[in-house]
Amino acid sequence: MAKIDPKLYGPNTRAVRAGQVRSAEGEHSELIFATSSYVFQNAAEAAARFAGDKPGNIYSRFTNPTVRTFEERLAALEGGERCVATSSGMSAILSTCLALLKGGDHVVVSRNVFGTTVVLFNNVLSKFGLKSTFVDLTDYAAWEAAIRPETRLLFLETPSNPLTEIADIKRLADLAHAHGCLLVVDNCFCTPVLQQPFSLGADIVIHSATKYLDGQGRCIGGAVVGGTKLLEDVFAFLRTAGPTMSPFNAWVFLKGLETLYIRMQAHCENAQQIAEWLEQQPQVEKVYYPGLKSHPQHKLASKQQSGYGGIVSFVVKGGQQAAWRLIDSTRLFSITANLGDTRSTITHPATTTHHRLTAEQRAETGITGGLIRLSIGLEDVADLKADLRSGLSA
Repeated sequence: MAKIDPKLYGPNTRAVRAGQVRSAEGEHSELIFATSSYVFQNAAEAAARFAGDKPGNIYSRFTNPTVRTFEERLAALEGGERCVATSSGMSAILSTCLALLKGGDHVVVSRNVFGTTVVLFNNVLSKFGLKSTFVDLTDYAAWEAAIRPETRLLFLETPSNPLTEIADIKRLADLAHAHGCLLVVDNCFCTPVLQQPFSLGADIVIHSATKYLDGQGRCIGGAVVGGTKLLEDVFAFLRTAGPTMSPFNAWVFLKGLETLYIRMQAHCENAQQIAEWLEQQPQVEKVYYPGLKSHPQHKLASKQQSGYGGIVSFVVKGGQQAAWRLIDSTRLFSITANLGDTRSTITHPATTTHHRLTAEQRAETGITGGLIRLSIGLEDVADLKADLRSGLSA
Protein backbone atom coordinates (compact mmCIF):
# COMPACT_ATOMS: atom_id res chain seq x y z
CA MET A 1 0.00 0.00 0.00
CA ALA A 2 1.38 3.37 -0.99
CA LYS A 3 1.31 6.21 1.55
CA ILE A 4 -1.61 8.60 1.26
CA ASP A 5 -0.96 12.22 0.38
CA PRO A 6 -2.06 14.03 3.57
CA LYS A 7 -2.87 17.19 1.60
CA LEU A 8 -5.72 15.39 -0.15
CA TYR A 9 -7.57 14.42 3.02
CA GLY A 10 -9.20 15.92 6.07
CA PRO A 11 -7.70 15.89 9.58
CA ASN A 12 -9.63 12.87 10.86
CA THR A 13 -8.51 10.81 7.87
CA ARG A 14 -4.90 11.93 8.37
CA ALA A 15 -5.10 10.95 12.04
CA VAL A 16 -6.04 7.40 11.06
CA ARG A 17 -4.16 6.85 7.80
CA ALA A 18 -1.18 9.18 7.35
CA GLY A 19 2.27 7.62 7.23
CA GLN A 20 1.20 3.99 7.03
CA VAL A 21 2.73 1.59 4.50
CA ARG A 22 1.63 -2.05 4.55
CA SER A 23 4.17 -4.83 4.23
CA ALA A 24 3.80 -7.83 1.93
CA GLU A 25 1.82 -9.49 4.73
CA GLY A 26 -1.07 -7.07 4.18
CA GLU A 27 -1.55 -6.12 7.84
CA HIS A 28 -4.42 -3.74 8.60
CA SER A 29 -2.83 -2.16 11.69
CA GLU A 30 0.70 -0.78 11.68
CA LEU A 31 3.52 -3.19 12.47
CA ILE A 32 5.80 -2.85 15.46
CA PHE A 33 9.34 -3.14 14.15
CA ALA A 34 10.94 -4.54 17.30
CA THR A 35 14.49 -4.73 16.00
CA SER A 36 17.65 -2.95 16.99
CA SER A 37 19.37 -3.18 13.60
CA TYR A 38 18.76 -4.02 9.94
CA VAL A 39 20.46 -6.42 7.53
CA PHE A 40 22.03 -5.15 4.31
CA GLN A 41 22.17 -7.11 1.06
CA ASN A 42 25.91 -6.52 0.76
CA ALA A 43 28.77 -4.37 2.01
CA ALA A 44 28.21 -1.77 -0.71
CA GLU A 45 24.59 -1.28 0.33
CA ALA A 46 25.66 -0.89 3.96
CA ALA A 47 28.21 1.75 2.99
CA ALA A 48 25.67 3.59 0.81
CA ARG A 49 23.11 3.78 3.62
CA PHE A 50 25.63 4.98 6.19
CA ALA A 51 26.89 7.59 3.72
CA GLY A 52 23.35 8.77 3.07
CA ASP A 53 23.54 7.90 -0.62
CA LYS A 54 20.76 5.32 -0.41
CA PRO A 55 17.60 5.56 1.73
CA GLY A 56 16.78 2.81 4.17
CA ASN A 57 17.00 1.73 7.77
CA ILE A 58 20.32 1.48 9.59
CA TYR A 59 19.83 1.29 13.34
CA SER A 60 16.67 1.81 15.40
CA ARG A 61 18.17 4.58 17.48
CA PHE A 62 17.44 6.86 14.54
CA THR A 63 15.71 4.82 11.79
CA ASN A 64 12.69 2.69 12.61
CA PRO A 65 9.59 2.22 10.41
CA THR A 66 7.09 2.35 13.29
CA VAL A 67 8.60 5.52 14.72
CA ARG A 68 8.75 7.01 11.23
CA THR A 69 5.04 6.35 10.70
CA PHE A 70 4.23 8.20 13.93
CA GLU A 71 6.49 11.09 12.90
CA GLU A 72 4.88 11.42 9.49
CA ARG A 73 1.37 11.23 10.90
CA LEU A 74 1.95 13.88 13.57
CA ALA A 75 3.69 16.17 11.07
CA ALA A 76 0.67 15.81 8.78
CA LEU A 77 -1.71 16.72 11.61
CA GLU A 78 0.34 19.77 12.70
CA GLY A 79 0.94 20.98 9.16
CA GLY A 80 4.71 20.71 9.60
CA GLU A 81 7.19 19.42 7.07
CA ARG A 82 8.97 17.01 9.41
CA CYS A 83 8.73 15.49 12.87
CA VAL A 84 11.44 14.01 15.09
CA ALA A 85 10.11 11.68 17.80
CA THR A 86 11.84 11.62 21.18
CA SER A 87 11.78 9.60 24.38
CA SER A 88 9.74 12.19 26.34
CA GLY A 89 8.33 15.68 26.14
CA MET A 90 11.24 17.02 28.16
CA SER A 91 13.77 15.36 25.86
CA ALA A 92 11.99 17.06 22.95
CA ILE A 93 12.70 20.45 24.53
CA LEU A 94 16.26 19.43 25.45
CA SER A 95 16.99 18.11 21.95
CA THR A 96 15.66 21.28 20.34
CA CYS A 97 17.80 23.53 22.51
CA LEU A 98 21.02 21.52 22.31
CA ALA A 99 20.63 21.08 18.55
CA LEU A 100 19.85 24.69 17.64
CA LEU A 101 21.67 26.70 20.33
CA LYS A 102 25.22 27.04 21.62
CA GLY A 103 26.98 28.42 24.67
CA GLY A 104 26.47 32.16 25.00
CA ASP A 105 23.13 32.13 23.21
CA HIS A 106 20.11 33.58 24.96
CA VAL A 107 16.47 32.45 25.08
CA VAL A 108 13.34 34.16 26.35
CA VAL A 109 10.95 31.78 28.10
CA SER A 110 7.45 32.35 29.38
CA ARG A 111 7.42 32.18 33.16
CA ASN A 112 4.13 30.31 32.97
CA VAL A 113 5.37 26.87 31.93
CA PHE A 114 5.56 23.36 33.36
CA GLY A 115 7.80 23.37 36.45
CA THR A 116 10.33 20.93 35.02
CA THR A 117 10.72 23.14 31.95
CA VAL A 118 11.79 25.99 34.24
CA VAL A 119 14.28 23.68 35.96
CA LEU A 120 15.63 22.52 32.58
CA PHE A 121 16.44 26.06 31.46
CA ASN A 122 17.66 27.28 34.86
CA ASN A 123 19.59 24.29 36.19
CA VAL A 124 20.57 22.11 33.21
CA LEU A 125 20.95 24.17 30.05
CA SER A 126 22.66 26.93 32.02
CA LYS A 127 25.57 24.53 32.61
CA PHE A 128 26.25 24.64 28.88
CA GLY A 129 26.38 28.43 28.83
CA LEU A 130 22.83 28.97 27.66
CA LYS A 131 21.29 32.09 29.20
CA SER A 132 17.56 32.41 29.89
CA THR A 133 15.22 35.25 30.77
CA PHE A 134 11.72 34.49 32.05
CA VAL A 135 8.81 36.84 31.33
CA ASP A 136 5.07 36.82 31.91
CA LEU A 137 3.34 34.99 29.08
CA THR A 138 0.94 37.81 28.19
CA ASP A 139 3.26 40.78 28.81
CA TYR A 140 4.34 41.50 25.25
CA ALA A 141 6.36 44.55 26.22
CA ALA A 142 8.36 42.33 28.57
CA TRP A 143 8.98 39.83 25.75
CA GLU A 144 10.38 42.55 23.52
CA ALA A 145 12.43 44.15 26.30
CA ALA A 146 14.02 40.79 27.14
CA ILE A 147 15.36 40.20 23.62
CA ARG A 148 19.10 40.79 23.27
CA PRO A 149 21.47 40.69 20.28
CA GLU A 150 22.40 37.13 21.29
CA THR A 151 18.77 35.96 21.66
CA ARG A 152 18.07 33.05 19.34
CA LEU A 153 14.80 31.56 20.53
CA LEU A 154 11.48 32.40 22.22
CA PHE A 155 9.81 29.51 24.04
CA LEU A 156 6.26 29.34 25.39
CA GLU A 157 3.33 27.13 26.33
CA THR A 158 -0.15 28.22 25.35
CA PRO A 159 -2.39 27.45 27.12
CA SER A 160 0.00 27.53 30.05
CA ASN A 161 0.37 24.88 32.74
CA PRO A 162 -1.52 25.03 35.08
CA LEU A 163 -3.35 28.39 34.81
CA THR A 164 -4.37 28.05 31.13
CA GLU A 165 -3.15 31.53 30.20
CA ILE A 166 -3.23 32.21 26.46
CA ALA A 167 -0.50 33.90 24.43
CA ASP A 168 -1.04 35.56 21.06
CA ILE A 169 1.09 33.24 18.93
CA LYS A 170 1.03 35.41 15.82
CA ARG A 171 2.09 38.49 17.78
CA LEU A 172 5.02 36.66 19.36
CA ALA A 173 5.97 35.04 16.04
CA ASP A 174 6.13 38.46 14.40
CA LEU A 175 8.21 39.75 17.32
CA ALA A 176 10.60 36.80 17.16
CA HIS A 177 11.11 37.04 13.41
CA ALA A 178 11.64 40.80 13.56
CA HIS A 179 14.66 40.10 15.79
CA GLY A 180 15.91 37.08 13.85
CA CYS A 181 14.71 34.58 16.47
CA LEU A 182 12.78 31.32 16.31
CA LEU A 183 9.42 30.85 18.03
CA VAL A 184 8.92 27.50 19.73
CA VAL A 185 5.42 26.62 20.95
CA ASP A 186 4.57 23.78 23.31
CA ASN A 187 1.20 22.62 21.90
CA CYS A 188 0.63 19.88 24.48
CA PHE A 189 -2.62 21.18 25.97
CA CYS A 190 -4.37 21.87 22.66
CA THR A 191 -2.84 19.30 20.28
CA PRO A 192 -3.20 19.96 16.53
CA VAL A 193 -6.93 19.35 16.92
CA LEU A 194 -7.53 22.63 18.75
CA GLN A 195 -4.58 24.79 17.71
CA GLN A 196 -2.32 25.08 14.66
CA PRO A 197 0.75 27.12 15.70
CA PHE A 198 2.40 26.90 12.27
CA SER A 199 -0.53 28.72 10.68
CA LEU A 200 0.14 31.55 13.15
CA GLY A 201 3.85 31.81 12.40
CA ALA A 202 5.52 29.40 14.84
CA ASP A 203 8.78 27.79 13.70
CA ILE A 204 8.77 24.69 15.92
CA VAL A 205 6.02 22.85 17.78
CA ILE A 206 6.83 20.69 20.81
CA HIS A 207 4.73 17.84 22.17
CA SER A 208 4.69 15.61 25.18
CA ALA A 209 3.07 12.66 23.41
CA THR A 210 2.58 11.20 26.88
CA LYS A 211 -0.48 13.41 27.31
CA TYR A 212 -3.32 13.76 24.81
CA LEU A 213 -1.56 12.17 21.84
CA ASP A 214 -1.61 8.87 23.72
CA GLY A 215 -4.71 9.78 25.69
CA GLN A 216 -4.76 6.74 27.93
CA GLY A 217 -1.73 7.15 30.18
CA ARG A 218 0.22 4.25 28.75
CA CYS A 219 3.58 5.49 27.43
CA ILE A 220 6.17 8.25 27.67
CA GLY A 221 7.20 10.09 24.52
CA GLY A 222 7.78 13.45 22.87
CA ALA A 223 8.03 15.08 19.48
CA VAL A 224 9.54 18.08 17.70
CA VAL A 225 7.75 19.29 14.56
CA GLY A 226 9.02 21.91 12.12
CA GLY A 227 10.58 22.62 8.75
CA THR A 228 12.73 19.98 7.07
CA LYS A 229 15.92 22.04 7.10
CA LEU A 230 15.48 23.27 10.66
CA LEU A 231 14.81 19.79 12.02
CA GLU A 232 17.82 18.27 10.32
CA ASP A 233 19.96 19.56 13.20
CA VAL A 234 17.49 18.14 15.74
CA PHE A 235 17.62 14.76 13.99
CA ALA A 236 21.43 14.87 13.90
CA PHE A 237 21.47 15.50 17.65
CA LEU A 238 19.03 12.66 18.30
CA ARG A 239 21.00 10.28 16.07
CA THR A 240 24.13 10.89 18.12
CA ALA A 241 22.81 11.51 21.65
CA GLY A 242 20.04 8.92 21.46
CA PRO A 243 16.96 10.29 23.31
CA THR A 244 14.79 8.36 20.87
CA MET A 245 11.27 6.96 20.99
CA SER A 246 10.89 3.19 21.19
CA PRO A 247 9.00 1.34 18.42
CA PHE A 248 6.43 0.02 20.88
CA ASN A 249 5.70 3.47 22.26
CA ALA A 250 5.41 4.85 18.73
CA TRP A 251 2.86 2.15 17.93
CA VAL A 252 0.84 3.04 21.03
CA PHE A 253 0.89 6.73 20.06
CA LEU A 254 -0.30 5.82 16.56
CA LYS A 255 -3.31 4.12 18.12
CA GLY A 256 -3.87 7.24 20.24
CA LEU A 257 -3.79 9.54 17.22
CA GLU A 258 -6.56 7.53 15.58
CA THR A 259 -9.04 8.72 18.22
CA LEU A 260 -7.49 12.12 18.95
CA TYR A 261 -10.13 14.26 17.26
CA ILE A 262 -13.13 12.60 18.83
CA ARG A 263 -11.45 12.51 22.24
CA MET A 264 -10.49 16.17 22.23
CA GLN A 265 -14.06 17.15 21.39
CA ALA A 266 -15.32 15.16 24.38
CA HIS A 267 -12.61 16.55 26.70
CA CYS A 268 -13.62 20.10 25.74
CA GLU A 269 -17.33 19.49 26.27
CA ASN A 270 -16.82 17.90 29.69
CA ALA A 271 -14.29 20.51 30.85
CA GLN A 272 -16.59 23.38 29.88
CA GLN A 273 -19.38 21.95 32.01
CA ILE A 274 -17.09 21.35 34.99
CA ALA A 275 -15.60 24.85 34.77
CA GLU A 276 -19.01 26.52 34.64
CA TRP A 277 -20.19 24.43 37.58
CA LEU A 278 -17.09 25.21 39.66
CA GLU A 279 -17.65 28.94 39.17
CA GLN A 280 -20.96 28.56 40.99
CA GLN A 281 -19.54 26.81 44.06
CA PRO A 282 -19.16 29.02 47.17
CA GLN A 283 -15.99 27.20 48.28
CA VAL A 284 -14.21 28.13 45.04
CA GLU A 285 -12.35 31.42 44.89
CA LYS A 286 -11.41 31.45 41.19
CA VAL A 287 -11.63 29.17 38.14
CA TYR A 288 -9.11 29.16 35.29
CA TYR A 289 -10.50 27.86 31.98
CA PRO A 290 -10.25 29.58 28.57
CA GLY A 291 -13.84 28.66 27.75
CA LEU A 292 -15.19 30.88 30.52
CA LYS A 293 -16.06 34.47 29.69
CA SER A 294 -14.34 35.40 32.96
CA HIS A 295 -11.00 34.17 31.59
CA PRO A 296 -8.84 37.22 30.73
CA GLN A 297 -7.89 35.80 27.31
CA HIS A 298 -11.25 34.23 26.44
CA LYS A 299 -11.62 36.25 23.22
CA LEU A 300 -8.08 35.41 22.10
CA ALA A 301 -8.64 31.72 22.84
CA SER A 302 -11.86 31.80 20.83
CA LYS A 303 -10.00 33.30 17.89
CA GLN A 304 -6.79 31.26 18.10
CA GLN A 305 -8.18 27.86 19.11
CA SER A 306 -11.05 25.74 17.83
CA GLY A 307 -11.77 24.49 21.36
CA TYR A 308 -10.75 25.27 24.93
CA GLY A 309 -9.15 21.99 26.02
CA GLY A 310 -9.58 19.61 28.93
CA ILE A 311 -7.57 21.36 31.68
CA VAL A 312 -9.44 23.22 34.41
CA SER A 313 -7.65 24.80 37.37
CA PHE A 314 -9.27 26.46 40.34
CA VAL A 315 -8.41 27.99 43.70
CA VAL A 316 -10.26 26.65 46.71
CA LYS A 317 -10.78 28.85 49.75
CA GLY A 318 -8.62 27.85 52.71
CA GLY A 319 -5.23 27.41 51.05
CA GLN A 320 -3.17 24.22 50.89
CA GLN A 321 -4.92 22.52 53.78
CA ALA A 322 -8.31 22.90 52.11
CA ALA A 323 -6.90 21.88 48.72
CA TRP A 324 -5.36 18.70 50.11
CA ARG A 325 -8.55 17.89 51.98
CA LEU A 326 -10.56 18.24 48.78
CA ILE A 327 -8.11 16.11 46.79
CA ASP A 328 -8.07 13.38 49.44
CA SER A 329 -11.87 13.32 49.59
CA THR A 330 -12.37 12.52 45.90
CA ARG A 331 -12.86 8.89 44.90
CA LEU A 332 -13.30 9.03 41.13
CA PHE A 333 -10.50 11.44 40.20
CA SER A 334 -7.05 9.86 40.06
CA ILE A 335 -4.52 11.67 42.25
CA THR A 336 -1.67 11.85 39.76
CA ALA A 337 0.42 14.53 38.09
CA ASN A 338 -0.22 13.25 34.56
CA LEU A 339 -2.86 14.80 32.32
CA GLY A 340 -4.59 14.26 28.99
CA ASP A 341 -5.98 10.88 30.00
CA THR A 342 -9.40 9.34 29.38
CA ARG A 343 -9.49 9.15 33.19
CA SER A 344 -9.92 12.44 35.04
CA THR A 345 -6.95 13.40 37.21
CA ILE A 346 -6.45 15.84 40.07
CA THR A 347 -3.23 17.32 41.41
CA HIS A 348 -1.85 20.03 43.67
CA PRO A 349 0.70 21.91 41.48
CA ALA A 350 2.49 23.75 44.29
CA THR A 351 3.62 20.49 45.91
CA THR A 352 3.91 18.26 42.82
CA THR A 353 4.47 19.51 39.26
CA HIS A 354 5.91 22.85 40.38
CA HIS A 355 7.42 21.89 43.75
CA ARG A 356 11.00 22.40 42.51
CA LEU A 357 10.34 26.08 41.91
CA THR A 358 11.18 28.47 44.67
CA ALA A 359 8.38 30.01 46.70
CA GLU A 360 9.10 33.29 44.93
CA GLN A 361 8.83 31.66 41.49
CA ARG A 362 5.52 30.03 42.40
CA ALA A 363 4.18 33.34 43.67
CA GLU A 364 5.21 35.07 40.43
CA THR A 365 3.25 32.55 38.37
CA GLY A 366 0.16 32.45 40.59
CA ILE A 367 0.67 28.92 41.86
CA THR A 368 -0.76 29.23 45.35
CA GLY A 369 -1.43 26.69 48.04
CA GLY A 370 -5.12 26.65 47.21
CA LEU A 371 -4.64 25.92 43.50
CA ILE A 372 -5.87 22.58 42.14
CA ARG A 373 -5.45 21.35 38.57
CA LEU A 374 -7.97 19.04 36.96
CA SER A 375 -7.51 17.12 33.74
CA ILE A 376 -11.07 16.31 32.74
CA GLY A 377 -11.48 12.89 31.19
CA LEU A 378 -14.29 11.08 29.45
CA GLU A 379 -16.40 9.98 32.41
CA ASP A 380 -20.00 11.14 32.86
CA VAL A 381 -19.95 14.78 33.92
CA ALA A 382 -22.60 14.15 36.58
CA ASP A 383 -20.29 11.65 38.26
CA LEU A 384 -17.34 14.05 38.15
CA LYS A 385 -19.44 16.81 39.69
CA ALA A 386 -20.61 14.48 42.46
CA ASP A 387 -17.01 13.50 43.21
CA LEU A 388 -15.90 17.14 43.39
CA ARG A 389 -18.95 18.08 45.42
CA SER A 390 -17.97 15.58 48.11
CA GLY A 391 -14.48 17.07 48.14
CA LEU A 392 -15.78 20.62 48.39
CA SER A 393 -18.08 19.61 51.24
CA ALA A 394 -15.09 18.21 53.09
